[in-house]
Amino acid sequence: MFSGKSRAGENVQLKAAALLITEGALVELSAADAREVVSYMRPERIKAGEVVIREGESTRSDFMALVLDGEVTVENSVAAAHDSMVVSILGPGSLIGEMGIIDGGPRSATCTASTDLALAVLTREALARLMDTHPSVAARLLLAMSKRIADHLRETNRKLMTFAQVSKALQQELDAAHGVNKRLLDQLAAQAGKPTPAG
Repeated sequence: MFSGKSRAGENVQLKAAALLITEGALVELSAADAREVVSYMRPERIKAGEVVIREGESTRSDFMALVLDGEVTVENSVAAAHDSMVVSILGPGSLIGEMGIIDGGPRSATCTASTDLALAVLTREALARLMDTHPSVAARLLLAMSKRIADHLRETNRKLMTFAQVSKALQQELDAAHGVNKRLLDQLAAQAGKPTPAG
């Protein structure tokens, strides 16, 4: 938990609460709700280059983190290429791991500290305590997290639709090129008096 006894601890807690209600995190929460949620979070420092969340990992899917300082690189595996692709770079006010704290399922991406990081971490255990002691705040937190996840899903669906349209257009171009090549081969074969190859 954040230490509220020292001046520095209070400042960090206030900063975390302010960042929790920014556009990159949970803008739907009130300032009072954010302060309450942050009181259940613990500060954590991560060195540059360390993996915070590893894609596919399910043993540590019991937390989410708010970036207070520094940057996190989010990558997804590209199975066909046995490589990874940078999806985004997140900075202060960004949340990572919110799906894992809700469902406990395997992580969907790898999050690596691009720089030294200061995080505010909310574990599933701390979330359960929040539900017991402040159920209305916990309900608003879960609704805000659900909205964030739904927004990500809608954005992913929009991107998939765009990729599908591009794929369809490319297939039409390939079909047209194949048709032109077939006609040229037919003409060449007719001129040479040879039968056309199957195709």
